[in-house]
Amino acid sequence: MESARIVGALARYTEGFLAEDLAQEALAEALVSWSVNGVPAQPAGWLLTTGRRRAIDAFRRRAGRDERYALLARGLDDSTPGADALFDPDAIDDDVLGLMFISCHPVLSKEARIALTLRVVGGLGSDEIAKAFLVPVATIQARITRAKKTLAAAQVPFAVPERQEMNERLGSVLQVVYLIFTEGSFASGGEEWIRIDLASEARRLARVLVRLAPEPEVFGLLALLELTAARFPARLDASGRPVLLEDQDRRLWDQAAIRRGRAALAQAVGAGRGLGAYGLQAAIAECHAVARSVAETDWQRIVILYEALGRLTPSPVIELNLAVAVAMATGPAEGLELVDAISSRGELTGSHLLPAIRGEMLTRLGRRDEARSAFLQAVELCRNAAERAALERKIDGVSQP
Repeated sequence: MESARIVGALARYTEGFLAEDLAQEALAEALVSWSVNGVPAQPAGWLLTTGRRRAIDAFRRRAGRDERYALLARGLDDSTPGADALFDPDAIDDDVLGLMFISCHPVLSKEARIALTLRVVGGLGSDEIAKAFLVPVATIQARITRAKKTLAAAQVPFAVPERQEMNERLGSVLQVVYLIFTEGSFASGGEEWIRIDLASEARRLARVLVRLAPEPEVFGLLALLELTAARFPARLDASGRPVLLEDQDRRLWDQAAIRRGRAALAQAVGAGRGLGAYGLQAAIAECHAVARSVAETDWQRIVILYEALGRLTPSPVIELNLAVAVAMATGPAEGLELVDAISSRGELTGSHLLPAIRGEMLTRLGRRDEARSAFLQAVELCRNAAERAALERKIDGVSQP
């Protein structure tokens, strides 16, 4: 839970991604020490102090080869006043943001920025990142390694950049926060359907970003995350199984998160510049948040918003969501035509979403055998155990006479 904060603080001290290794060493030491001496009152502070001491040891070992590191090590010596001060959450927030802006430095490619930030800030493993982007684990590991070496060679300073540089990198940072939240909201693999820890960290970062850069699209992203997370309490049943939108008990939705999301969306709209991609998605999420049921949802407005989003950021996933909205607004036959058009282009062939949505529309049209085939295909492609179980229940439903 504290990984990004600890790595960010250590990165500021060491000025390098050695911080990630130091954090791991501190955790390994904690597993031994805490089992004997108990968990300290400030566990995150304990880990940070231990990581700093490990850094000092490393600097001292290399002091003969590198005078700069020797000076830095003396500056971090245990005798320095405040060296063992308790963990400062406010300062660490800045460190995490600094780490994000560094990971999104323009010297890195877009793919490298995302992979490095998801690994170091999001705390995702290489296998999780690889699954999210449908590439081999070795490819992700190579991207992360090259990204670290590139940042070191470019001597990128470990600090929150100046305002102009910050604005240049803000788009990449927003994208990474969005991806971290998406992985938390719909886990690409594993046993859990929702990873609350990742989604919560993304929301926290978005809130900090709003204070740091109060731009309309930053408010739009925060609104989207709050409104989406508001549905989390109703998305799993008592057994931990996924509950789809039409079956959710809306009384369980987090009304405080809905109010925060709508307030952030109002800030984005109030700027008068028109909504960006995140703001449009937030407006769609607001349509769901204010509706008392699926039937009472303003699907026509959602169709219009998805059409605008598709023109702004064309994507087969957006087209697929548009198809769902059209099916709800005007009927499954019209939605199925759009889904089949996406399929005929060979897009989303590796995703379970297309056959899953196609199966839903075929079910509504009474074409049960075709729906069963579509759901079977979705099960084969789905990598998340909880979601796969939900799809298997769909198969059972259409198989019954």
